[in-house]
Amino acid sequence: MNKPLLNIKNLKTSFRIKNDYYAAVDNVTLSVNQNEILAIVGESGSGKSALAFSIMGLHNKLRTKVEGEIIYKGNNIANVSPRKLNKLRGSELGMIFQDPLTALNPLMTVGEQIVETLILHSKMSKTERKKRVIQLLNQVGIPRPEYTFEQFPHELSGGMRQRVVIAMAIACKPTLLIADEPTTALDVTIQSQILDLIKKLKLELNSGIILITHDLGVVAEMADRVAVMYAGQIVEIADVYTLFASPTHPYTRSLLNSVPSTNEESGRLHVIEGIVPSLQMLRREGCRFKDRIPWVDESAHEKHPELHEIKPGHFVRCTCYKEFSFPNKLEEEQKYGTS
Repeated sequence: MNKPLLNIKNLKTSFRIKNDYYAAVDNVTLSVNQNEILAIVGESGSGKSALAFSIMGLHNKLRTKVEGEIIYKGNNIANVSPRKLNKLRGSELGMIFQDPLTALNPLMTVGEQIVETLILHSKMSKTERKKRVIQLLNQVGIPRPEYTFEQFPHELSGGMRQRVVIAMAIACKPTLLIADEPTTALDVTIQSQILDLIKKLKLELNSGIILITHDLGVVAEMADRVAVMYAGQIVEIADVYTLFASPTHPYTRSLLNSVPSTNEESGRLHVIEGIVPSLQMLRREGCRFKDRIPWVDESAHEKHPELHEIKPGHFVRCTCYKEFSFPNKLEEEQKYGTS
């Protein structure tokens, strides 16, 4: 079995709004192994990016409170000094940001920005650094890397900028890579190329990868394990085959049922009732998904929902899954052939 790279235990990340703190990541426990892609999936506002920024230590400490443990290679990095964290970020911990245009400095050339990472985390000479950057640009599939080295971000397409961000993230061969919506706003062809590149990097670097996305098609294609996140909590964890074959939590089943299918006869898409509540309006007691499935009886929910291991490696929060069904059961039966 692969050795765990990262163990997150009871992580709680709270943001200060006026004079109170509200948890956007609430009591999350996860692990990531070497040579594994762990996908974190959920709607916008579920806490996925807040979790990623907590791992990387990128939140504004004046407005954020991080509690719990983020254990990387045996050391808790949840609240280490910025100096120690800076040594890890860019070298052992890499991150592919959601929007490459805002992640890149518009006043610096592509080459300068990647070189900066190597200056901070390696002892290469100037010539060696440039050679390494050209190698990285070639590795991420950028044609004419010597020319791109001298270009500014605004001169590149969205797909090329995303590749540059990936090159920066892997410059020092990180052992843990976080990809936060790496294909957002890219066309389908470029999406496929970027995802193939990430899979290739996993094998080449033997890294653990956290892939944050709301695209279930990407999850099915890329992930080894999947954690479904809702309102700051993990509501289901399983290997990718189990999750798609036997989705259990009402939220997971609702997400999967919302994916358009060629089997649809009525032409009507399933829509999950309601929205993810804001931090200030979020109900902290009981099942957080309860308000979006009002037809399920109150007695089906736990007062203090916990993750239950229903099968080896398959965890589900709250007992409401036992009583859940769609109002029109034919919706799910027609789509997946289940009852």
